[in-house]
Amino acid sequence: LNSGPHYFCPDPACDIVYFGVDGSSFRQEDVRATVWQKSSGLNRTICHCFGENEADIRREIARTGRCGAVARVRAHIAAGRCACDLRNPRGACCLGELTETVRRIGVEHTASSAAPTTR
Repeated sequence: LNSGPHYFCPDPACDIVYFGVDGSSFRQEDVRATVWQKSSGLNRTICHCFGENEADIRREIARTGRCGAVARVRAHIAAGRCACDLRNPRGACCLGELTETVRRIGVEHTASSAAPTTR
């Protein structure tokens, strides 16, 4: 991204990941990491520093009823191991998105567990 300042576009409906003031843009196929906000499916990586992804979060919640991903990432951050400014395509900490994803998947799991089964 040498041609001047670039900004991240989090809109999942937009295929541009980064856009520059000079009119340049980069799409998902132009960047190395899969961009969580631009991806669909169950295996989206949310935390690029520590590999937390939706599939693992879903498995952990299904197996134990809870998920420790947020606590694990917080421990890494406290230990000074975070590099979100370099690894996260958004260039910022993933903790807010990770927290919201764990919450959302937990709610989905609770709702599906409480739903009556039909035969």
